[in-house]
Amino acid sequence: MLLTITTEHKPATDLSFLLHKHPDRFQSFDLSFGQAHVFYPEVTEDRCTACLLLDVDPVGMVRGKTRDQSFLLGHYVNDRPYVASSFLSVAISQVFRTAMGGRCQERPELVTTPIPLTARLEVLPVRGGEGFVQRMFEPLGYTVEAVRHPLDERFPEWGESPYYSVTITGTKTLAELLTHLYVLIPVFDNEKHYFVGDDELEKLLAKGAGWLASHPEKEQITRRYLKNRSSLYREALARLVEEDLTEPDSETSELPSPLEESLEKPLSLNDQRHGAVLAALRASGARTVLDLGCGEGKLLRELLQDRQFEQIVGMDVSIRSLEIAQKRLKLDRLPDWQAERLKLIHGSLIYRDKRLEGFDAAAIVEVIEHLDPPRLSALERTLFEFARPQTVVLTTPNREYNVMWESLPAGQFRHADHRFEWTRQEFQDWAMRVAGQYGYAVRFLPIGPEDEKVGSPTQMGVFTTSEREASHEHAGLRERIRG
Repeated sequence: MLLTITTEHKPATDLSFLLHKHPDRFQSFDLSFGQAHVFYPEVTEDRCTACLLLDVDPVGMVRGKTRDQSFLLGHYVNDRPYVASSFLSVAISQVFRTAMGGRCQERPELVTTPIPLTARLEVLPVRGGEGFVQRMFEPLGYTVEAVRHPLDERFPEWGESPYYSVTITGTKTLAELLTHLYVLIPVFDNEKHYFVGDDELEKLLAKGAGWLASHPEKEQITRRYLKNRSSLYREALARLVEEDLTEPDSETSELPSPLEESLEKPLSLNDQRHGAVLAALRASGARTVLDLGCGEGKLLRELLQDRQFEQIVGMDVSIRSLEIAQKRLKLDRLPDWQAERLKLIHGSLIYRDKRLEGFDAAAIVEVIEHLDPPRLSALERTLFEFARPQTVVLTTPNREYNVMWESLPAGQFRHADHRFEWTRQEFQDWAMRVAGQYGYAVRFLPIGPEDEKVGSPTQMGVFTTSEREASHEHAGLRERIRG
């Protein structure tokens, strides 16, 4: 496992001051899972390269693991000693701790000086392909070169492996480069070697300060960094949204079929959609929210726990679902002040309803695919023309992703009651048309693990009106006047 960092900044030997590692020495550091070695293969005034070589001990790697884990041989026979992973991130944070923290007593001016840097990861396991590597690094200002390795050069018919040699180049401070590598390296294969808890959430937010909130792939980075721990992911995303005043995600589902549940459960899509929708609604600044097609009240429960939402209305066409929601939410046991925030109503999305007017935001999650296509035009008018919330968060399945589930027969929908399932292009075409017709802007976000070719299992559109933008400007003006 090898990381090289090269600069042609003049004098290039400044790199050794920044790394706090003398170029004439071969230095070794003991880690819990092996050893890290630092050395310089080239040191001149014009070019300097530092190498971090990680020698992972397969036994030390699993020391302390419990005996009841499945496939124990897999702990010892795997690719971890040879590829860049969370082990390398830990080595970076320990061996280059001072450099990553942006400290240099001898040459403090260097710390804040962007210099041309090139980092090369000899073997990086990538779930998502070359495009995923580019989407991670290019928004941060790097140029990316990724060379894919075959499974076996002697047997080309076996095809390509998921392993790449990746080189990134950019003009950055060394602390920025090391921080970006620390956060992103474990994201590529989503296989952290240690327990992910609250402390990892805080590390992510600390190391991602100033760049992660505005990264277009922050949802994917956050989800993978936290190993799909839905509660941590939701909290991290909500805090990132607050920092950047953007983004979201979205969730819910009605009464999923057994097939739909079996497909989505391993991916925790339900939790991921919940976190996404809540982040979107929080980011909108909404105080009054509609959950249209609320089903059994899963999203309503989450909304009720957030004091930002002062008035919450759940509507569904199924009286039975509303009865279940009422029992699950224990409306009869809630304190008066809580019960007054929430209201359940019976109604249909294809008929104009004055009870839906005047709300800040609406969530329509995994609902529209249950409507017959000819009735979509009625929904469009009911929602975007008459109810007209300032923000609409809408999710629907991505049909292209269905091929990823071997248990789903070709051509079959995920739910027996789905009347259609759209491709990404079909959804975007519909959403763009609706947005243009009714005076909204729309942006699209993936939910769930994203494949390079077929996208993510759930697709989301967040619609916002020009009135919402104006209200934000007026609010900002009021704050400036008060100040």
